[in-house]
Amino acid sequence: MTKKQMSILTDVTRCIGCNKCVESCQEANNLPRERPWRWLKRITDLSSSRWTTIKKIETKTGDRYVRRQCRHCLEPACVEACIVGALKKTPEGAVVYNRDICIGCRYCMIACPYEIPRYSWEDAVPYIQKCHFCYDRVQNEGQEPACVAHCPAGATIFGEREQLLAEAKKRIRENPDRYINRIWGEHEVGGSSVLYISDVSLNLTDLDSSIADGTPMPERTFKILKHMPAVFVGMSAAMGGIYWIIERRNKLAPGNSDKNEKKDSEKKDDA
Repeated sequence: MTKKQMSILTDVTRCIGCNKCVESCQEANNLPRERPWRWLKRITDLSSSRWTTIKKIETKTGDRYVRRQCRHCLEPACVEACIVGALKKTPEGAVVYNRDICIGCRYCMIACPYEIPRYSWEDAVPYIQKCHFCYDRVQNEGQEPACVAHCPAGATIFGEREQLLAEAKKRIRENPDRYINRIWGEHEVGGSSVLYISDVSLNLTDLDSSIADGTPMPERTFKILKHMPAVFVGMSAAMGGIYWIIERRNKLAPGNSDKNEKKDSEKKDDA
């Protein structure tokens, strides 16, 4: 039986910036106490102790609050980049992480178009840290993710992706003056399991403006990566040729030529 693709829909116009989602996430996942580590620009940035956070957007009509978390892409670049399979896309939509097989290469951090995964630099044995959609809670207990369950304003809801897309389109259709006619997460880089509707533009990263089309990140990068085997072979041949030329020049140099003849003579005497 086909698994249901679950999603989160956040209505930015309803968010009051109370941070209850942040607190509930930290509590549900037993995250460590937040500290102003030197590698954080702001304590409100995503970190090993903050898997979801609130970004404030100042507008002429007042402040807006946007929750930032793993988007759980339908075709996640982080999963494709992980060389040991520590990240996996589940049939239900969540992108989950297995720390037991992670080797700490951090390729997923580079690959993510939304700059989501963080590294626990403060730990003696660091691991990748990111939202996992409360996968165990949803799977085993049939509950909503903690962030959704504790939102007092109803700004975030949880359900099947197709149903949430229909709900988002319904709200936009019935309130055209309230929303921008766009669902963030519907198509960007192949779509995601975290969706947004808003009355202000949601460029949450520097890349957002360049990934609005529906081309998945793995498909984008493959256009370059498919040429890499030929590049490696060509580079190996070129480096081998350079090495041969340098060695040849060294052997033919006046001083080295005499040394080589002396070595050959000594070898014959020893024989």
